[in-house]
Amino acid sequence: MNMKSKWMAVLVALGLVMVAPRLMGQDVAEVSVQQAQSMSQQGVLLLDVREESEYAALHAPQAKLIPLGDVSSRMKEIDAYKDKPIVVVCRSGRRSAKAVAILKEAGFAQVSNVQGGMIAWEQAGLATIK
Repeated sequence: MNMKSKWMAVLVALGLVMVAPRLMGQDVAEVSVQQAQSMSQQGVLLLDVREESEYAALHAPQAKLIPLGDVSSRMKEIDAYKDKPIVVVCRSGRRSAKAVAILKEAGFAQVSNVQGGMIAWEQAGLATIK
């Protein structure tokens, strides 16, 4: 399999991961960036699933970083939130939607995706740490 074919396979797989929950009637709950900020200020876990370099460049106050690729192996770190609300953020909302699906599959009951991710957060003028 050449490199181009491998990338196409990866893109198709990612597309299926994103579309499958909706096709199966498992729509991802979403919250606005304003709702996410308010919730995090009230003690709800704001989980950032971007990479460490993205988080270091800009992140929301109180956000806990667990990159998407590590979510499955680091769930014990957020186990206390299994029955509590969690809002998940990434750059644009795609990776966080995948993380929401992973967490729901693992039994986390109240997980929501932040619409528009950190792009929308920053555009809304909400507090960030750089």
